[in-house]
Amino acid sequence: MGSGITPEKEWWTAAEIAEAKLPGLPGTVQNVNAFAERSGWRKVPGAIKRKPGRGGGWSYHWSVLPAAARQKLVMQAAETPAQPERPDRATAWVAYEKLSQKNKDEAARRLDVLAKVELLHSSGTVHVQAVGFIADEYKISPRTIYNWLGLIEGIPAADHLAYLAPQPPKKRTKTEDRGKFRMFMDWLKSAFLRMEGPTFAQSYRDAVRVASHRGWEFPILKTAKRWMDAEVPRTTQVYKREGPRGLIRCFPAQIRDKSALHALEAVNADCHKFDVFVRWPDGKVRRPQMIAFQDLYSGKFLSWRVDCDPNKIMVMAAFGEMVDSWGIPKRCLFDNGHEFANKWMTGGSPTRFRFKVREDDAHGVLTLLGINLTWAQPASGQSKPIERAFGGHANDIAKDVRFAGAYVGNRPDAKPENYGSHAVPLHEFIEVLEERIEEHNARTGRRTDTAAGRSFDETFAESYATANVLKATEEQRNLWLMGQDTGKLHKNNGSLKFLGNVYHCDWMSQDAGRKVVIRFDPENLHSGVHIYTHDGAHLGFAECQQKIGFFSHEDARVTAKRKRDIVKKEKELAELYAPHTPKQLGADLNGISKETNALMEAKVVKAVFPKTPKVSNFRDHSDPSAEAAQDALILQIGDGRKKSEPSPKQEAFKVAATADDRFAQAQEIERRQQNGDPVGEREAGWLKGYQTHSEYEALAALKQAFGGNNAG
Repeated sequence: MGSGITPEKEWWTAAEIAEAKLPGLPGTVQNVNAFAERSGWRKVPGAIKRKPGRGGGWSYHWSVLPAAARQKLVMQAAETPAQPERPDRATAWVAYEKLSQKNKDEAARRLDVLAKVELLHSSGTVHVQAVGFIADEYKISPRTIYNWLGLIEGIPAADHLAYLAPQPPKKRTKTEDRGKFRMFMDWLKSAFLRMEGPTFAQSYRDAVRVASHRGWEFPILKTAKRWMDAEVPRTTQVYKREGPRGLIRCFPAQIRDKSALHALEAVNADCHKFDVFVRWPDGKVRRPQMIAFQDLYSGKFLSWRVDCDPNKIMVMAAFGEMVDSWGIPKRCLFDNGHEFANKWMTGGSPTRFRFKVREDDAHGVLTLLGINLTWAQPASGQSKPIERAFGGHANDIAKDVRFAGAYVGNRPDAKPENYGSHAVPLHEFIEVLEERIEEHNARTGRRTDTAAGRSFDETFAESYATANVLKATEEQRNLWLMGQDTGKLHKNNGSLKFLGNVYHCDWMSQDAGRKVVIRFDPENLHSGVHIYTHDGAHLGFAECQQKIGFFSHEDARVTAKRKRDIVKKEKELAELYAPHTPKQLGADLNGISKETNALMEAKVVKAVFPKTPKVSNFRDHSDPSAEAAQDALILQIGDGRKKSEPSPKQEAFKVAATADDRFAQAQEIERRQQNGDPVGEREAGWLKGYQTHSEYEALAALKQAFGGNNAG
């Protein structure tokens, strides 16, 4: 045959030829054998071979069959679709690796069976008998062994294991069966893959309602869930339901090696809010917050500070304690909170993205000390090793037996039964906290790579003894012992007005109008300030000349926070009283179609005269809320020129418009009181309130120091 097509089956036994009913050949085994004998098939070289297996016999090559029989076999081969070829060795081994251990063990058992058959046959036993003996030993059918032999026929011995492995059955579910459910599945996916995170059962019920209304076919719940998981990857489901943060949790965190560092080469810092109620010196009960610096190499806590709210002052104090005690680190890993990104610490850093950045910003402490700054990824506790220490250590502190009744729980729904029954005094909390931190550093058996069973103290001490650590000079200590800000000297006299105080020294008159950097003690603004250039050069010291501002920068911060809280609460209260938005009100009015009748114009209009506003007299200063009223009155006094003309009843007493005139007016009333001259009730009330105001106190201090009625 010139076509080159060969039949699928090339070797035939007499029984197979008889059963095939090929043209030109007998239909019984006996007659086929007789036909082969007459045709001399056994004499053709390479056309005959012994049949393997029980019973023996002969197999004949298809080429010795009559022409009609060969033609039919070729035609059947051309019409029969090609069977899938045996997989190559690479594919076979990949499939083997994906099998379960049970199937891999079965492949090894099959290989052992065939190895024993081959060993028995090579020792002289007939192949059929060898197969029978081994089949009896393993209690399997001889036909099974022959099937296994067929699996590895022509395969190298090294690959027998992969080809003998049982293959798992194919799945019965066909992809094309899901086509009629496509509309339902699309709706179900859209309902389930939402950030609100509904349950699959809820989404399925809603999808069934829509499908029933629109006539869609839908599978049962378990089938729909299986299809959902098969069609939508798990990571895609997490991303659609939990967002980017949820997707990141699907992948392991990066593991960093700290063994290449040494003690104090790098530190990290963060803030932690303790789950315990503490009573502060002002009598209020709040949860304390701690700023802590931790050595990255050893894990030891190097310094810490506690306050009611995280702020830049406690960060500077903790940083200064660390540098004073141990030295200057080369690197700092900071959280991106405002308390760390303040300009005192990180001003001038190229990667600081907090607060407004100005060209004349002063360089912060880290920039001036040459410390490399790294910001941790926002909302990622894995980026800061100190978070791991807070996780266990802070929990031990909050649940200390000496804080019984003060523990508040780590979640709003995890409050203990004795919640709020006790508040720990601040000094007791500080004592226990210091004791616990020392115990945390000294505890042995640490399993980090650098500690290797030792304590954090021992790990740090061993590396610190041989590390090249730079100590701070006395001049460098001023960098963190003081806060900093920028300012400009007066254009005429060179004085500096800062936080309500005026600072001046003789040398400042020579630098009038210059932009400078101010370094000050946040707790005592009246102690004076140090003046620097923007590149860090020290110009000199300036004394406080006018002490009329807040005495503590921390008090100023607390006061500002209290005012913000008042505005916030008032805003919430206002929304309760006005639940409808202007847009809703307008829509209601637009929905009214009733026509309104023309109004009759009134001929006589009754005059309405404004009542004289009552002015507070500062008699309620003992009430903490009176400060706002006091400030409002001063603003009202200073803006007198914008008010309408007073009524005749108000002409008897009028408050002056400027600060100097008000002070002179107060002195005049005081003089009349001392001389026994008549003083009006409104004048006396105004004077009593004005004498407690900072404006009066400042002008009185100026008069006592320099004489005259003003600072001139």
